[in-house]
Amino acid sequence: MSHIFPRHCKSAPPVATRGDGIYLIDSEGKRYLDGSGGAAVSCLGHSDPDVAKAMHDQIDRLSFAHTGFLTSEPAESLADRLVAHAPEGIERVYLVSGGSEAVEAALKLSRQYMIEIGQTQRTRFIARKQSYHGNTLGALGTGGNMWRREPFDPLMMSASHIDPCYEYRLRQEGETEEEYGLRAANALEEEILRVGPDTVIGFLAEPVVGATAGAVPAVKGYFKRIREICDQYGILLILDEVMCGMGRTGTLFACEQDEISPDIITIAKGLGAGYQPIGAMLCTGEIYDAIAQGSGFFQHGHTYIGHPVAAAAADAVVRKLTEGGMTARSAKMGTRLNDALHAEFGQHPHIGDIRGRGMFRGLEIVADRDSKAPFDPSRGIAGRLKKQAFENGLICYPMSGTIDGQNGDHVLLAPPFIISDEQIDELVGKLSKSLEQVL
Repeated sequence: MSHIFPRHCKSAPPVATRGDGIYLIDSEGKRYLDGSGGAAVSCLGHSDPDVAKAMHDQIDRLSFAHTGFLTSEPAESLADRLVAHAPEGIERVYLVSGGSEAVEAALKLSRQYMIEIGQTQRTRFIARKQSYHGNTLGALGTGGNMWRREPFDPLMMSASHIDPCYEYRLRQEGETEEEYGLRAANALEEEILRVGPDTVIGFLAEPVVGATAGAVPAVKGYFKRIREICDQYGILLILDEVMCGMGRTGTLFACEQDEISPDIITIAKGLGAGYQPIGAMLCTGEIYDAIAQGSGFFQHGHTYIGHPVAAAAADAVVRKLTEGGMTARSAKMGTRLNDALHAEFGQHPHIGDIRGRGMFRGLEIVADRDSKAPFDPSRGIAGRLKKQAFENGLICYPMSGTIDGQNGDHVLLAPPFIISDEQIDELVGKLSKSLEQVL
């Protein structure tokens, strides 16, 4: 009997024993193609020798130093490397142990920044419906996925939520892409005016929405207008790139493709590529200077932030993503994956939309392609697809509640960037077979 507290008490998952490139191998010897990178984590696959060597070398030198007393060489190197490639204005890196911690740090820094500059009346955040920003109470509270929030709602800080930029469902007939983008972005200004411009701290959004909606990118011009609105009302723009960042969408930071610079960015998942638990919150020099010239102390922290072995692993990962060309490979193979998905599912009667960027792709599953009507939630399409694909040797990331937290199904794909043409064909073939078996 296992004493592990599992994610689901009524399932006993196989035991993973080995990683081999884009495959995971269980104790029975069965191989699984990791078509979702876990949860968009394993961007370099499961057996990268360079990252493993960086970790071993660091363990031999120094395994831990508490940041309340000391910094470390790998933490400093990682911060330098991230800032060198970050959007304009981003100058500081706060290392944490994962995505939820990164978002918590962003929320707390945003509030403290407002205190430091004398705008203590600002206490609200605005986010988007069907967003997901993490599972801690602060991150969950700002997220817009009601199914995840509901049991803990009485305990959480909260945010108000506007419609997402969700072209497939919300763009009106006869509306151009640019017109829709402006209309969707202007919903932020309407919400700011509704709650009071001087009460809002920041707007939190994923450049490409991940788990809850299935790789939904913003349309052209949306985030430029969002940036203008935030600047107009003195509100911080916080971009959650925990899932879509670190090369996943074909550029190191996803927001590069939207041609904007945020005030704060959160990253994790692909930052450590699964080799170590690590995340980061990056902020502008202006925000940092407000703290440095004010109280001088960010009132936050965790024991394992800036962990030397985690930082060494992440530094090796980011080096491969940048100098090693793996982000460029994500863009190239992402086009190949997109082509393969369209070839297989482009005319499928139950695939309504194929979307995403780079190696971050989503397929929205519908009962009727013409009307976009979703399947009845009672059919449990997403859960059944996940189980069937796993039986067929494919790990993918189906989710239900795509449209409003209850209705709609999608499957998210985020394979390692090292995937080959033949392995893309294997992924798409296994997904197609699994979908056919479920439907």
